[in-house]
Amino acid sequence: MNIIVCCKVVPEEQDIVVKDDGSIDLSRAAAKISQYDLNAIEAAMNLAGEGGQVTALTAGSPKWLESTKIRKDILSRGPHKLEIIMEPALEGALPDATAALLAPACREIGFDLIICGEGSGDLYAQQTGLLLGEMLDIPAINAVSSIAVENGALVVERELEREQEILEMPLPALVCVSSDINTPKIPTMKAILSAAKKPANVREGGEVKSLSEVVSICAPKAAERKNEIVEGDAEEKVDAFIAMLRKVLQG
Repeated sequence: MNIIVCCKVVPEEQDIVVKDDGSIDLSRAAAKISQYDLNAIEAAMNLAGEGGQVTALTAGSPKWLESTKIRKDILSRGPHKLEIIMEPALEGALPDATAALLAPACREIGFDLIICGEGSGDLYAQQTGLLLGEMLDIPAINAVSSIAVENGALVVERELEREQEILEMPLPALVCVSSDINTPKIPTMKAILSAAKKPANVREGGEVKSLSEVVSICAPKAAERKNEIVEGDAEEKVDAFIAMLRKVLQG
């Protein structure tokens, strides 16, 4: 089976600085693989087995993707090769713009199955995978918690709010896996060393277009703490505590 696994490189959360005005400073943030895409890579490697071919496909700004460290990190997790769409205008791009650049790359690479994570670690819009499936005109489904191939078709399980779905899909197809599907392995030293020998191909990005526009991204304002404390467990103290709760709930 020929599998493409899409992964996004995002800023490390612990390096993000929130300024006094609520704006976000990413200037000192290191790059990392989106945590949800680690599940997608693990699922691709498990499904491919020994005979399958897995291509990691990522799109983003040179700010993140020129790093050899991040490329090795992706490849050390198992994919046989890495395809990179590097375009400065992809910095902060919305899902429709990203999917529009991923689609022609997927056609050129060729695939039986595309696997995406449930969302990205920065925007978490949960749209890129499904938009990519739509643009490629193939069956696409999200919230997948299990994947198997039986009799040439894809059998997937979805954990919904009150039920579990088991669906059969024809190939080629696209699935967005949930974080419940597996626990990503930590690459071994052997895998890290061998990652440097795997091919990484950089593609031209092309024009980045989106139907919507990000106006601003700000951290939510911290709520003011009241610091009202009722000490003791006497009946009048409990009544005072309940009265305080009622006052808060009634606004």
